[in-house]
Amino acid sequence: MAQRTEREAKEEELSLEQMKRRLDTLDQRLDNIDTMVTALAERAMKRPLSVTITCPNCGQIIELGMVGSEKMMR
Repeated sequence: MAQRTEREAKEEELSLEQMKRRLDTLDQRLDNIDTMVTALAERAMKRPLSVTITCPNCGQIIELGMVGSEKMMR
């Protein structure tokens, strides 16, 4: 019975290590995504941005313009 308990403890330890590795990998991926999104937002803030949308109800064309001149703060 003691062997079974030791084996279960080892399996649980391996499972916890595996979960920790997966969480670390997820954290790295989220950091990478954050870096990319921040870089894109900073580029958009440096230049004028224009979006054209067609209203699905009336068909009127709506143009949205955004001008940014300052760098985003973190």
